[in-house]
Amino acid sequence: MSTPKFSVADIRKTFLDFFVSKGHTVVSSSPLVPGNDPTLMFTNSGMVQFKDVFLGTDKRSYVRATSVQACLRAGGKHNDLENVGYTARHHTFFEMLGNWSFGDYFKRDSLKWAWELLTEVYKLPPEKLWATVYFEDQEAYDIWTKEIGLPAERVVRIGDNKGARYASDNFWMMADTGPCGPCSEIFYDHGPEVAGGPPGSPEQDGDRFIEIWNNVFMQFDMQADGSVKNLPAPCVDTGMGLERLAAILQGVHSNYEIDLFDQLIKASARETGCTDLHNNSLKVIADHIRATAFLVCDGVSPSNEGRGYVQRRIVRRAIRHGYKLGQKSPFFHKLVPDLVNLMGEAYP
Repeated sequence: MSTPKFSVADIRKTFLDFFVSKGHTVVSSSPLVPGNDPTLMFTNSGMVQFKDVFLGTDKRSYVRATSVQACLRAGGKHNDLENVGYTARHHTFFEMLGNWSFGDYFKRDSLKWAWELLTEVYKLPPEKLWATVYFEDQEAYDIWTKEIGLPAERVVRIGDNKGARYASDNFWMMADTGPCGPCSEIFYDHGPEVAGGPPGSPEQDGDRFIEIWNNVFMQFDMQADGSVKNLPAPCVDTGMGLERLAAILQGVHSNYEIDLFDQLIKASARETGCTDLHNNSLKVIADHIRATAFLVCDGVSPSNEGRGYVQRRIVRRAIRHGYKLGQKSPFFHKLVPDLVNLMGEAYP
């Protein structure tokens, strides 16, 4: 079975259309500056705008939602800035595909729809997909093995692997107390020619098995003493990295080879005069123009503190890499029309 070529724009639209067909309401991406969470510097996942719904302090007119969320991880504990441009999957700005259930459907529909979308719509080969479940989540394990039909040897149970009860790669907590629950991650196997082992193995940090989609099942309320109580209305919170999925669907190994980055890298080369399209500095510039432009649109200007300081660091790093390529004149702003052509329709 050959995988059809999906552009980044196709992937976004296909995802939203699929979940609309399953009764979901499309919710626009919220700003990169969270309006409802003073503890968070930037929106770093799709669920941020629904946090108050999960906490029970906000009610929406819908119980099923789907979105493509603009996210940023460049300050605080998610600070990967110096890695950006030098690895296959580090970004400042990225897009998160997600679907949510607020007390409506739960594990069965969430996992079955994820499988349907990946294998029947995006046409990923089923034999390339693995899943992980929390070691006590027998329900999710049975859905994968008995209902969806994933072979048991490709469903990995992950325990409390971070030194404490419920401290696990497969147990999600919003904070030290409050909504939490097990999660099930879907992985894509790039094949034996790539180094790395399956999730849960000593070689799991290699590039062979790449996590693409996480389904979080919020069914507990974590108490201050470390015990959990059942939530009155269990919820589903899922997230899938658009760039990672695009790399798989487009048959490339690095996120910087997907169609959107290919265009931004060529635009960066045009404005810097660099003829080597594999130069890492072009990747830095291509990544950083997305973060910079979206932050400006959300009212963040370069400054000496807080969010503005992160913006300043991103802009300076991009310009510094332009200098490394020999471009000493202002060039960064000239990439904005290219970015608008690529992303303006999705983010009007």
